[in-house]
Amino acid sequence: MAAEETYPDDLKYHREHDWARVEGDEAVLGITWFAQDSLGELVHYEPPAKGAQIEHEAAYGEVESVKAVSAVISPLSGEVVAVNEKVVGEPETVNEDPYGEGWLIRIRMRDASEADDLLDADAYRSFLAEQ
Repeated sequence: MAAEETYPDDLKYHREHDWARVEGDEAVLGITWFAQDSLGELVHYEPPAKGAQIEHEAAYGEVESVKAVSAVISPLSGEVVAVNEKVVGEPETVNEDPYGEGWLIRIRMRDASEADDLLDADAYRSFLAEQ
């Protein structure tokens, strides 16, 4: 069952349709409702390894759906401290709950100021309306 369209106010959003929940010096990352809806039912998630360094604006993994394979672009840079193994085994979790149980990775941020360049929920909704 796909989630209803939503863009929580407590998250930061990237124009590549990824989100970040900043928690101190760490951040949880995932893809937005718009991204999972555009892709359709996810059937595979290829995550980075725990301990991997990911770069702002660079691909850190792939999601595969019944429609396409898409790179997941990082809104922030840092070290991967956790991978959501539930999504690795059950990628459809992202379709069901993209902001809760469907998170992808947790990172220790290298530069917390990168979050200042991300969009708030209202700005992200405006960005989507322009597409």
